[in-house]
Amino acid sequence: MKTLKYTIIKSKSQYKEYCQVLETLVELPSKNKAISDEIDLLTYLIKKWDEEHSIFNDVDPIEILHSFMEDHKLKENDLAKILKVSKGYISDILRYKKGLSKEIIRNLSMYFKVYQELFNRPYKLKSPINSHLKNASVMNTRKEFV
Repeated sequence: MKTLKYTIIKSKSQYKEYCQVLETLVELPSKNKAISDEIDLLTYLIKKWDEEHSIFNDVDPIEILHSFMEDHKLKENDLAKILKVSKGYISDILRYKKGLSKEIIRNLSMYFKVYQELFNRPYKLKSPINSHLKNASVMNTRKEFV
């Protein structure tokens, strides 16, 4: 009986091995149909593992962005240049004053080579009305009744 070249990922070591193989295949200069199919299959298996074992599910997108910036040794200025926006806008995003736009999410996912879903999740923004309160968010803003 013929054994399969790839199977559903069942361990962290198998996951790492498949990631290395995928990286090697993607860097090949010429990609024929067989290699393209192999890339698609590995991408699917890795994505499936990521979805089931993601450590980012409980972390909001801004914390993830801070982590990526630290890993890539990026400052607010660098990120502003990459995203072609003002440093003030990046500062507001990183301090939970403004949300991530669709365009920013798209550009972040392309730059960091991750799925857009990583940044496209709800999180609380700080409201200027309650900014003097610790951990004040839009969800806790004071409303004036007329």
